[in-house]
Amino acid sequence: MTLIQYYGTGRRKTSTARVFLRPGNGTISVNAREFANYFPTEVLRTEIKQPLVLTETADKFDILATVAGGGIAGQAGAVRLGISRALCRYNLELRGALKKEGLLTRDARAKERKKYGLAGARKRFQFSKR
Repeated sequence: MTLIQYYGTGRRKTSTARVFLRPGNGTISVNAREFANYFPTEVLRTEIKQPLVLTETADKFDILATVAGGGIAGQAGAVRLGISRALCRYNLELRGALKKEGLLTRDARAKERKKYGLAGARKRFQFSKR
């Protein structure tokens, strides 16, 4: 028996998600935990389900995600991108709808590095005339 599954990798900030789509009834598990327990806010849960709702595949697949690095917001973005990419592997015709909504674009925004001689990336130390 062969297990049919579709894979997608998602990244956001410093988070990386490995997402597997398997035929099922819509169960989502993240790092072997229940989806609702791992992502505490409804906003994050809605963000992750966005590609599934858009393509009307929410009840067709069980989603198994492994996430590492970053915080919960970055991890949610990484899982969303991973799901979108896996859906493209499942059916290439879904790509147009996902791309139109911007779900296949990797969000490149990350923390700016601290510069020497400054308090942070851009903040300066207080200026003293005397």
